[in-house]
Amino acid sequence: MEISRITNLSGIKRTKTMPVTQAQLDSYYIEGKFIQEAFPNLNASDREFILTGVTDEEWEEMFME
Repeated sequence: MEISRITNLSGIKRTKTMPVTQAQLDSYYIEGKFIQEAFPNLNASDREFILTGVTDEEWEEMFME
């Protein structure tokens, strides 16, 4: 499923294709499950994208010092 988010850091809209179902999205957004419970099949990076819209590349660019 395609997930689109506007990143909190730069305001850029990004879209990723992720292996999630509508039922998982509903359990997170409507039922209020913790993100780890709603999306146990996703890695931390993909869960971060759902939460904030931030990609690994953007984290590296913003915080690489």
